[in-house]
Amino acid sequence: MSDDNREALRRAALEYHQFPKPGKLEIRATKPLANGRDLSRAYSPGVAEACLEIKANPDTARDYTARGNLVAVVSNGTAVLGLGNIGGLASKPVMEGKAVLFKKFANIDCFDIEVNEPDPEKLADIVCALEPTFGAINLEDIKAPDCFIVEKICRERMNIPVFHDDQHGTAIVVGAAATNALQVAGKRFEDVKVVSTGGGAAGIACLNMLLKLGVKRENVWLCDIEGLVYHGREKEMTPQKAAFAQGDSPATLADVIDGADLFLGLSGPGVLKPEMVAKMAKGPIIFALANPTPEIQPDEARAVAPDAIIATGRSDYPNQVNNVLCFPFIFRGALDVGATEINDEMQVACVEGIAALARATTSAEAAAAYRGEKLTFGADYLIPKPFDPRLMGVVASAVAKAAMETGVAQRPLDDLAAYKRKLDASVFKSAFIMRPVFEAARSAERKIVYAEGEDERVLRAAQAVMEETTDTPILIGRPEVIERRCERAGLKIRPLTDFEIVNPENDPRYRDYWGTYHELMARQGVTPDLAKAIMRTNTTAIAAVMVHRGEADSMICGTFGQFLWHLNYVQQILGRGGLHPVGALSLMILEDGPLFVADTQVHPNPTPEQIAETVIGCARHVRRFGVTPNIALCSHSQFGNLDCDTGNRMRAAIDILDSQPRDFCYEGEMHVDAALDMDLRDRIFPGSRMKGAANVLVFANTDAASGVRNILKMKGGGLEVGPILMGMGNRAHIVTPSITPRGLLNMSALAGTPVTLYS
Repeated sequence: MSDDNREALRRAALEYHQFPKPGKLEIRATKPLANGRDLSRAYSPGVAEACLEIKANPDTARDYTARGNLVAVVSNGTAVLGLGNIGGLASKPVMEGKAVLFKKFANIDCFDIEVNEPDPEKLADIVCALEPTFGAINLEDIKAPDCFIVEKICRERMNIPVFHDDQHGTAIVVGAAATNALQVAGKRFEDVKVVSTGGGAAGIACLNMLLKLGVKRENVWLCDIEGLVYHGREKEMTPQKAAFAQGDSPATLADVIDGADLFLGLSGPGVLKPEMVAKMAKGPIIFALANPTPEIQPDEARAVAPDAIIATGRSDYPNQVNNVLCFPFIFRGALDVGATEINDEMQVACVEGIAALARATTSAEAAAAYRGEKLTFGADYLIPKPFDPRLMGVVASAVAKAAMETGVAQRPLDDLAAYKRKLDASVFKSAFIMRPVFEAARSAERKIVYAEGEDERVLRAAQAVMEETTDTPILIGRPEVIERRCERAGLKIRPLTDFEIVNPENDPRYRDYWGTYHELMARQGVTPDLAKAIMRTNTTAIAAVMVHRGEADSMICGTFGQFLWHLNYVQQILGRGGLHPVGALSLMILEDGPLFVADTQVHPNPTPEQIAETVIGCARHVRRFGVTPNIALCSHSQFGNLDCDTGNRMRAAIDILDSQPRDFCYEGEMHVDAALDMDLRDRIFPGSRMKGAANVLVFANTDAASGVRNILKMKGGGLEVGPILMGMGNRAHIVTPSITPRGLLNMSALAGTPVTLYS
């Protein structure tokens, strides 16, 4: 790297820490403090009630304070990254960063605490004195052997989890990587010879973890800067190193590497030489984890051992051993069951959970975050990526289960499966609101045809549909393209074996399809030649014909192209027998709950009759999510105060709705702020039939509805489910090009549920 590039990276890192405000953390209140009543509850006199409850029962501190979700990251700065003993103050950026990772990956609140105390016993005293404040302690960047002393004292004296991440976090991720590396290599823990360099905290913890996983102590050879750790050696020795002593005479790494199956390096750059790799067993496993420069560069190792399986500590090589795969989630599980410690069984459960996740199909979210990388289990993909959102549910629930089984959980869970669903819902924002839809989808077996079957998002959704529902996907596309893209994306599904394919270029049903389309459209100017051309090139029309013929129950299209273009063909073919597009409904999942918006696509300027029909359709579809509809008809006019086009159409729609009894609440016309703020609405229009905030907003034109939808998505952090095409009997849905694989899965669940039409 050139000096200019290095300086640019340095400046970028400093600016990241400095702007727009210094540091990476801030504290925010979780309760309102807007008036005297709030103040009297937050502080005196109301706060005394919480204090007295905790005094009477200390366990209630979790109920009345943040302690149950609060971790301290504690360091004295004596062994910071590769920077060495830089002191507590200089270590603060690292500890702030650790706190940010806790929050980002596991929604755990965290304080970083830097302490100017080099004496390990005094440092342990300080940490132990913090127990009333925190639910758990993460020790960080404390030099060896002091870290062993601090952790031992704290674990003995404290009744909350104490976890030295430099030791155990590294060991857990190494354990997961080793589990999968041995599986790829066809070897077993109990049979392998392990040679390790580095007798520090992380190195010793990794070796201890390998012993827990089945490696035999007599098969472990530990080397450090002085060479082999052997019986009787005195220089640079600790009790932790002595436990791995082999033989009674000096030796070098080169002397003991012969026949090694696994090299574990946590030492320094260039320690492992190519000629040493050549002496290792066939299919050697090399974990060169020194940062920033590994013990051997991967290309050097593969030059002499092409079948080597390699992991490093760097993000620019495959198989980065990164503690963030572990520590947020092991703490999440421990906190949620009120564990008094993080024991061996919980750590092994974490290993197994991480390893199993790498063997599963890669999540679409991880694939998007690491675009261009092949994330398929094998030699170059031994452990999942940190941004795989499934880590929370898989690892934390495994840790919680182990805590309960070993008796260290003070608040055991009644339903572990429900706990995992809750964790998944905290990561996948749509999980909770979509649960009733998925449950309904599992009760039916429907065939869903995807018009753009070659799209990777569709392929990922199709696999998820097969895993999470009873529906059968049918994909329109070229088999060889779909096969290639499934393999490239690391998907397990394969065309024709796992799902049906319609090949527009060569399908035995082609004659039937163009014949059907011509029969439907002959009196609308479609000739046989045009019908043939459309059935060769227009996958949306092909999908609609399949639904019309009963070969599929529902179709999904729109991952590219314009909504109304797709709607034209859907309406041509499926808009019969009383079916017609009513409107498009978008569910926006926001921090404070769901909000539905309509009509975002279908009618640019709907008539009063179309608005009323949209309102009725919204009520029906909102109930599919287990939500009671509270529908506001929104306009520039508010309860008759303006004589304008949108106001007049909305008032006419209200009259139509009022003409018959309805089993849902609706009100209008009104501004959006009045729809969402009951107090404001009551001041403007006392006696409104709507109570509480509206959860459905129906607009008088698609410009307004689509604009609100996009603002909520881009600026409000909203996650969209939809658009849901109402009025087509759930036979067709048209998505938008911005949809994600999970969005397609959600739409598939909706399409997989039979829905009776409105009258």
